[in-house]
Amino acid sequence: EKTGKVLGEFCRCYKEQYGVSLFNSVRYEIEGNGGPQAQLLHRKLPLENHVIYSGNIFQYIEENKKWRNRFCVVPHNYGLVLYENKLAYERELPPRVLVNSAGYKILTSVDQYLELVNNSLPGVIPKSGHAPILKCPTDFPLILWHPYARHYYFCVMTGKEQEKWRAVFQDCVRHCNNGISEDSRVEAPAFTDAVRMYRQSKEQYGTWDMLCGNETQVLSNLVMEELLPELRSTIGPRLKGKTPERQRTWIQISDAVYRMVYEQTNAQYAAAMAGCEQERPQLESTIRTDMDQIITSKEHLASKIRAFVLPKAEVCVRNHVQPYISSILEALMTPTSQGFAEVREVFFKEVTDMNMNVINEGGLEKLPEYMAKLSHLAFHPVKMQSCYEKMDQLKLEGLQQRFDVSSTSVFKQRAQIHMRQQMDDAVYTFETLLHQELGKLQGKDDLCKSIQRILERVLKKFDYDSSTVRKKFFREALLQITIPFLLKKLAPTCKGELAKFQELIFEDFASFILVENTYEEVVLQSVMKDIMQAVKEAAVQRKHNLYRDSMVMHNSDPNLHLLGEGIPIDWGEEYPGQPEPEPAADRRRRAKQVVSVIQDDEGSLPYEMGTEALPQPGSPEPREPQGPGAPPSSPDGVKEIREALAQESLGGGVEEEEEQLTNAPASPRPRADGPPQAEVSHVTPASPAPGAESPSPASGTACHQPSDQETGEDVTPPGSPPQPTGTTESGEGVQTEF
Repeated sequence: EKTGKVLGEFCRCYKEQYGVSLFNSVRYEIEGNGGPQAQLLHRKLPLENHVIYSGNIFQYIEENKKWRNRFCVVPHNYGLVLYENKLAYERELPPRVLVNSAGYKILTSVDQYLELVNNSLPGVIPKSGHAPILKCPTDFPLILWHPYARHYYFCVMTGKEQEKWRAVFQDCVRHCNNGISEDSRVEAPAFTDAVRMYRQSKEQYGTWDMLCGNETQVLSNLVMEELLPELRSTIGPRLKGKTPERQRTWIQISDAVYRMVYEQTNAQYAAAMAGCEQERPQLESTIRTDMDQIITSKEHLASKIRAFVLPKAEVCVRNHVQPYISSILEALMTPTSQGFAEVREVFFKEVTDMNMNVINEGGLEKLPEYMAKLSHLAFHPVKMQSCYEKMDQLKLEGLQQRFDVSSTSVFKQRAQIHMRQQMDDAVYTFETLLHQELGKLQGKDDLCKSIQRILERVLKKFDYDSSTVRKKFFREALLQITIPFLLKKLAPTCKGELAKFQELIFEDFASFILVENTYEEVVLQSVMKDIMQAVKEAAVQRKHNLYRDSMVMHNSDPNLHLLGEGIPIDWGEEYPGQPEPEPAADRRRRAKQVVSVIQDDEGSLPYEMGTEALPQPGSPEPREPQGPGAPPSSPDGVKEIREALAQESLGGGVEEEEEQLTNAPASPRPRADGPPQAEVSHVTPASPAPGAESPSPASGTACHQPSDQETGEDVTPPGSPPQPTGTTESGEGVQTEF
């Protein structure tokens, strides 16, 4: 009922915003209003056929309350894919867990987690002496916490591993949070504007932390934001048992409800999208035919609203916004510019080190090996971490309360995404220019000089593009902070009077001109001049290496952008001295890896024997033999696990890789011997998402590649008979998170 109500109101907003967004897109296409041309090239498919990371990690299995060693793979879509072990991955068996980490927070302390869990059920306070909801067998936990969905518990053996896994997990969250494609000039703006309009209709202004993930995830969060407090007040008092048990039950209830909401939201939003797409040709035809009349009508409406709103808005800006713009800008500029400076430094260091290594180790013969590593520098979570960490300094403090900014995480993640993009643009431009020069080089000295010369050219381009990107980011962030504040301030005196302007819009153009949107544009204009001036002054003063707007970098490489349109460079296969090219099918299975495995998975672990046979999914886990001379059974309690880990650390059973990360390719994956059957959890399953498939007997030998948006817990393909729902000893099954 709640989902239907929220989605009904949202879809009405979306349909209105769709027409406005379509008009703006067509107008932009006709008039053109692009900013400065970027100097760096942009790679179209940066991670095709690559795996970001894979390695072993301990996971806590809630169903049987045991810690298990899992093999975790992070594919190009940044999902977390957990297999029984590496052998299961190589045999292409279905994964145990698939996690889309949008909306999750990465915690490295059990105390942090317990505080969030205690706050999730007001009035339920754990008594001293009672066992908490979670105990970790090591001092290095990694917990994925979500306000609505289920939580995931991991741990590792050392602080060094914890830092690396944390960087990998944070990269996954950062990427999955940015789930709404920016390539769409119609659907994406219509969706985000509709979300904003819906929340403002509920008197909720300002940034929203849960605007993360794909469209269905965002809408599910929108529903849960209203539904969860009602559920908590209804169900919370009825929960039985000790505090940890009640907390555990509440997490399971919240997750089950979230899955139900997701399925219903997905269906209703898809129907709304289909309706808008069906009307699009007619709307677009009207826009192109009557473009001039629509613009004239909109400007007439804007002039009337401006005469009514602008005097009040200017007073509000002068008294409540203008005095704080420079403070907000300075708070944004310092960490952001430090982050981009660190990107430049990391790029310079990596290219310089590569240059030295290539010259010292064999010149052109070694170049493809090092360039293959450099080409994915932007997607190396550990090497990029020093850049991302600079944004942790962002604090608005008193300004945050004044302007009703719930959290700075929105701005941090946006800046970090810009950093990664700028790094990849710089690397791609460097390798494109170097590739062009290779045919002219005579020896090591020529190669060294060319690399240095190209590096200097790319750094100049990076400085220019970095300045452009940062100035745009500062303007957008200032608008995101100040506009909701102004709208909230002006609402009591202005919003009620807007209805009278509706009569100024011709009925034929009502799909493309909205009074509410025009009102917001007028409010934006009232503060935009002050924001532009503040950013311009920062550039004139050369603060943080920002260029003035009047400074235009002439294109010293007129054909560079044509080079960027060519076939992507494959350094590993293009030059002599490299292995023979693999067939396309084999190359897809043998996915290259950006970051190497942290620890050697061949070292046997104390409570998951390296010699034990791989159990077939769907069958009970074999019991370890007991008796004299038999291997010890898997410890269940934290005490036993601690003792086992202590013995393991003394015995040196876990081999650590060398500290420096390398881009070693993932090992080849042999075909499975037989068709795998997915094991089903005894928890309440959710229906599969549209398009989600599981390996069938006919395709059992195909490489299992998780899709970009896997959202169902049950992986049975449509039309196939349902699988049994009996429990196994582990009680564990394929679980796909949103």
